[in-house]
Amino acid sequence: MDSAKPTHDKNDGHFLRPWQDVTTLGETEWTFLENSRGVYVTDGEGNDILDGPGGMWCVNVGYGREEIIEAVANQMRQLSYFSPWSMASSVTTALSQKLAALAPGDLNNVFFTTGGSTAVDSALRFVFFYNNCLGRPEKKHIISRVNAYHGSTYLASSCSGKMPEKANMDMIEDTIHLLSCPKPKDKPKTQSMEAFCDEKVAELEDKILELGSDRVAAFIAEPILASGGVIVPPDGYFEKCHAVCKKHDVLFIADEVVTAFGRLGHYFASEDVFGIVPDMITTAKGLTSGYVPMGALFISNRLIDTIKSASNESRNFVSGFTYSGHPVAAAAAMANLEIFEKENLLEHVREITPYFEQKIRSLEDIPIVTDVRVKGLMAGVECELDQDNPDEVRDAEFLYTVDDICQAHGLLVRPVYNSCVMSPPLTITKPQIDDMVALLRIGLEQAYAQL
Repeated sequence: MDSAKPTHDKNDGHFLRPWQDVTTLGETEWTFLENSRGVYVTDGEGNDILDGPGGMWCVNVGYGREEIIEAVANQMRQLSYFSPWSMASSVTTALSQKLAALAPGDLNNVFFTTGGSTAVDSALRFVFFYNNCLGRPEKKHIISRVNAYHGSTYLASSCSGKMPEKANMDMIEDTIHLLSCPKPKDKPKTQSMEAFCDEKVAELEDKILELGSDRVAAFIAEPILASGGVIVPPDGYFEKCHAVCKKHDVLFIADEVVTAFGRLGHYFASEDVFGIVPDMITTAKGLTSGYVPMGALFISNRLIDTIKSASNESRNFVSGFTYSGHPVAAAAAMANLEIFEKENLLEHVREITPYFEQKIRSLEDIPIVTDVRVKGLMAGVECELDQDNPDEVRDAEFLYTVDDICQAHGLLVRPVYNSCVMSPPLTITKPQIDDMVALLRIGLEQAYAQL
């Protein structure tokens, strides 16, 4: 093997990775990935591995797409950068026009960012800016939910509700409020799903009333709580929460960093899947299928028009990034969207989703599998070693064993707490789904047998 391409990064003490235990820096073993094609990645030993998590919810059109590679290379040759403060670029302008045409309702204003975290951060900053422009400086409280994930910047992470990950990090606490998680598995067995849904919606309204609608600025919510373990709220939840927000003049931010661009079979899930047109939508990941970093915030005409009508003074949204609307990222996004259209990828997702769900649910016969959650091409397979004595840390450790076994057999799995998360490239076929589920079964059953 070429010494320049080690299989494992065993002693690299220089690359501090996201979420890494700093006390193990230079000690943890990492698998090197060296190649990729379609739904597969290849490790340093030449083993093909089916990418169950789809990168990180993001490689939607699959790996090795020459259309994107060529578009990026050509754009670099023509124009590798422009300053968004003082110049324009035809490719970025074309992308903003295309995205506005695809977005629901009047969400026609596209603010480009560097990724999902900065898209959420920009949305929250725009909320504050909006209320300042309207002379409402006290209307700054944000409501989110336990198990939500909205990013790693200070504002976005403060709104995230993955509680174990907040322990050693400073967060905004006085103006950020977390509701309980709308996870159907956790409802009392005697409670109907409709009653559970109404209870969670009532919790949102009660919190708004408790804080005062004149002080609550926004509710931010993922349609599916992705990094919380693919938590699918009950039917009608999203729509009812939206109605509560409209009733109390609270802006509704739909965090579609994961669900936009095909994950649920539509470019955007808010309207087509959940029946609402939010005030803002945050996106990233599938926008470029992970080939180049890019995010985008969509802002409704109504909000812009309201600011315009508030006074005749200039109102500068003093926020942005050196790489906002980067032309190379825009070229990648344009080529990515052309693949969606050329290959009817949204239709493929909608057609294959029932099969994906059927195969994932076939794992329910394994004794330790206590909940299977599926929506579109995203799934969470929850495992508990002892349901009568819940221990998320114990169960999470078990899933790391599952992950190791699966990888040894040719499947990448993403353990999230006590759930195996799967979100494969949207190009996945039925035989590849068969392989993915069969390998996940091997991992679960072998890890269980080792106990």
